Amino acid sequence: MHTGSKDKLLDVDSSRPATAEQRLRQLGIKLPTPPEPFGIYAEAVQTGDLLFLTGMLPTVGREAKYIGRIGAELDVQAGREAAYLAAINALAVARQHLGSLDKVTRIVRLGVLVATSGDVREQPRVADGRDSLPYSETIRNEFVGVDGRRRCSNI
Repeated sequence: MHTGSKDKLLDVDSSRPATAEQRLRQLGIKLPTPPEPFGIYAEAVQTGDLLFLTGMLPTVGREAKYIGRIGAELDVQAGREAAYLAAINALAVARQHLGSLDKVTRIVRLGVLVATSGDVREQPRVADGRDSLPYSETIRNEFVGVDGRRRCSNI
């Protein structure tokens, strides 16, 4: 994530730019407590204006909410929900590290790892579950770029 300056969307209540934190409040979105690491590692490391996050899992605290492979123990919809939860966790970690999501100007790269059985070919559809966030359009406009295209890899 890049943490420099950028233009903001307009606040619906005024002509001032809305911040990411204001948009979350306007939409009634409350980010969870950031997940606890499962090992001895930093979930976020900042160098200059760049913030790097570790891989996020679909957990609440240290409890896994989705266990299994798409096409075996889980269906595509469950995979999309897992991607959504992992994305929410990533935002929570970024906020905890930076103090505010208002400091994020763009998501530079987004990688999604999807465990599947051998016959599943819907990894991109599962990975796009992160975009099913209730405020995904806001996230794309605020952090990814107006064109809405991410630089991501789905494995």
